[in-house]
Amino acid sequence: MATTSIPDYVPPRWLVGRHLQTLWPVFLPRPRVAYRRERWELPDGDFLDLDWIDGPADAPLVALFHGLEGSSHSHYARALMAAVKGRGWRGVVVHFRGCSGTPNRLPRAYFAGDSTEIGHILGRLRERNGSAPLFATGVSLGGNALLKWLGEQGDSATEIVARAAGISAPLDLAAAGAALDEGFTRIYTARFLKTLKSKAMEKLERFPGLYDGEKLAAVRTIRAYDDLVTAPLHGYKDADDYWRRCASKPFLAQIRVPTLVLNARNDPFMPAHVLPRADEVSDDVTLDLPDQGGHVGFVTGPFPGNPNWLPKRVLDFLSATPP
Repeated sequence: MATTSIPDYVPPRWLVGRHLQTLWPVFLPRPRVAYRRERWELPDGDFLDLDWIDGPADAPLVALFHGLEGSSHSHYARALMAAVKGRGWRGVVVHFRGCSGTPNRLPRAYFAGDSTEIGHILGRLRERNGSAPLFATGVSLGGNALLKWLGEQGDSATEIVARAAGISAPLDLAAAGAALDEGFTRIYTARFLKTLKSKAMEKLERFPGLYDGEKLAAVRTIRAYDDLVTAPLHGYKDADDYWRRCASKPFLAQIRVPTLVLNARNDPFMPAHVLPRADEVSDDVTLDLPDQGGHVGFVTGPFPGNPNWLPKRVLDFLSATPP
């Protein structure tokens, strides 16, 4: 039976509702973080940009995989990296292709199930990290891709990462996709699609015929975008095929690295009824499923609140047992 923690997140009384809990952190002041950027050339001719928080060479390294259209400047990334720096550790935010501010070179982009990319990155970090502990964290889309990789690799992943955490991951992509296209939640979809479609249009100029430009302009839902762009670009038949094959929930039972899965039950992107039960995950997975928190929210304290609970929860888990 999996280890299940006792959720201890309690939102402030003034922060009411899943949408306010999700949106509010975006408006809070973000800690200043001095990144050092490094570009990795990839075997397929593309590149990745990584933003580093430097520290002692023997200090633990925390790698963060961001969410859909996120970056090292996302509120959760800066909060986590500031906390990493505060502990005297090292950190690195890995930008998925096309998310660092510079378009990537190839037609392909990034997607929620790209465990091959996750494995390449973590393997390379492991080789460069000597004997220092390597911790892997992923938020939202990045969390799903990381959890899928952990499950696929099983025992082999323990040779690369010491501990891991998936935060507000869309563990059931079909359920998450449906949620994003319904009701008030479409406000997030519109925000995602604004940048996704802009990037896709730019790629269409460089790679004519990649997909139908008129259909792209008419896209208004995540399903339509994944049907037209994400799925075919990355080897899937359609959105349903992509969502089914890339969802991380079926892989949770095969995870052998001590891993925290943190999802609020009121996350507007991930319906509570599809969250995993203890008997659906391995003994190495710690489920933390608090009633409140929204999507990557978890703000605490008096108005206007602070975002410190989430990085502390994650780093406390990562450091709980000596690797």
